[in-house]
This record gives sequence, structure tokens and C-alpha cells, in this order.
Amino acid sequence: MASGPDLKIGITPWDFGAPVSAERLCAQAERAEALGFHSLWLPENHFGGPASIPQPLLWHAAIAARTRRLRLGTTSYLLPIRHPVQAAEEVAVLDQLSGGRVILGVGRGFRGALFDAFGADPKKKRDDFEATLSAMRRAWAGESLVDGDAPDAQLAPRPLQEPHPPIWVAAFGPKALEQAGRLGLPYLASPIEPESALLANSAAHRDSLTRHGHDPESLDVPVMRTVFAHDDPAVVARVYEGLARSVRALRGAPSAALRGAGDADVDEVAIMGEPSRVADAIARLREKLGVSHLIARAQVPGAEEKEQLESLEWLAGLRA
Repeated sequence: MASGPDLKIGITPWDFGAPVSAERLCAQAERAEALGFHSLWLPENHFGGPASIPQPLLWHAAIAARTRRLRLGTTSYLLPIRHPVQAAEEVAVLDQLSGGRVILGVGRGFRGALFDAFGADPKKKRDDFEATLSAMRRAWAGESLVDGDAPDAQLAPRPLQEPHPPIWVAAFGPKALEQAGRLGLPYLASPIEPESALLANSAAHRDSLTRHGHDPESLDVPVMRTVFAHDDPAVVARVYEGLARSVRALRGAPSAALRGAGDADVDEVAIMGEPSRVADAIARLREKLGVSHLIARAQVPGAEEKEQLESLEWLAGLRA
């Protein structure tokens, strides 16, 4: 079954390794581009040991040098811990380096240690997120970065994409969804949201967009999902159990939203099975939500690398 020409399929790396290696990430990006995927997506995480990815734009700069067409996405570039001018410059430089291939997924963060380490106030993270994003957009528009009698200062270089790269908002709770809708920005759904929550959150986001005068039909509809397809039932069963253990482990997570996801069934948070079943599930999700971009979480617990690659090769064929 073909997914249709409008569905853009991106993936996350399937082997982050520990420690994270630029060479390993770049090699996976080259493989993703050769397979024809639309984009490669990196998270942002800090203080997680050797597997941390604290500065996704820097990793993507290395990837940009090794690829030509692959779009470079962040699932959660954390704005409350950044100075807006520096963040605007970093995004603009990566967009220039990559030939205009950046998709900026932005988030707020939730770990207390993160805010402590960066001297940010977690109680103000939503306000700081919006203030930083607003300042970045003004900088990208060429507005002066200083007020009063100081010499004029404008961002240079500005992003290659005009007026700036696409911005998607990673959001979990009602306040974040309302904020994304008020700002007129797409909501990037998390891969751990049960499908029932995903449908409810998408409806809430569309309602917020409409109430604030934005047209939901004009925006991208990105969804992240763990995806695994294989024609060997024994492989699928093993991977299913590995993912089930990973989901149950979320019950001990520091975030309430993550803990809630720990009670979900695998079928609620992942699309997996033999290929025709996976294709049908993707088609149903597109029909329910109008998905424009499917970002497949390719690092699947319990799957060997050969099996992950076989699944990715099949998934790449859905573009046609």
C-alpha cells in the first residue's frame, strides 16, 4: 500500500550509542538520505551520561556537511534555557550551512536539574519560552536587537528559509497546546502519547488555533510514532515485549506526563507488526488526523540493528 505523495516520512537515528558519536550519527544520516527519507530528527537532552545530546544544532552541523537533501529536525530545541539572540544566530547559521534544510521543533524542558544548571526558573518556563521565541522571530525578520540610542544591530546572517525555518511546538499538557494554538504553530506530537490522548490533544490544538484566528488547514500536522515492521512474527513478538518493558519503565519517570504514558498498551503508543498491518495503521492515523509528516522513532527496544534496518527499508518504500 502506498502512503500517498503528501506524506513526508522522517526518522530518528536508530543507533545513538554511548558515547554519542558524530561519525555514527552522520553515517545514519547518509543511510537515511540514500533510502529517500524526508528528514532526520534529533532530541535535546542534558546530563544523561554518554548518550546525551545537549546541543542538537551542533550535531546537525556535522550531518549537514555529509548530506545534501535530508531535512534536519529537532524534536525539542529547548528555548527557556537559551539567550534569544544566540539561539536565533545558531539556527540561522545551521540553515545557511545546510542550504535551508532546518525544521525547528521547540520545547520547554521539564527536568529540575536542567533549569538549575542553566539558571532558569521552571515556574516561568512557559513565559520564557514565548518571550525567547518572539525575540528570535524578530531577529530573523531583521529588526534591531537593541533599543534606545545604542548603535543599530541586526542579525547576520539570517536564515536561508524565509522568513525562518518551519517551527513546530513539542507540547504535552493543555496549557502548552493552548499556547501553540495561540501562536499559530503546529503541534509536534510525542511518540509516547497513547492514541486516545493524541486524538484529544490534536482536537484541543485545532480548537485553540481556530479561537485565535488561525487556519488549522494551513499548518503542517506532524506526528511522532515508534514504527516497526517485519514479516517474521517471532521478531515482532520479541520487539513488542522489548517495547512493552520500555513503556512500563516510564512509570518511574520524573514527569507526570511520562509516568502516565507508562500505563499505556504498546499498541496505543506504537505502530508495529507485519508490513501490511503497519501500512494500514499509518493510513488510519492519516485519515483521523490529516497527518502531513510522520516522524518514525527508529530506535526500537528489542530489535537488532539488521531488523531495524529492514524495517526502515520497508518504511522508506511507503513514500511512493
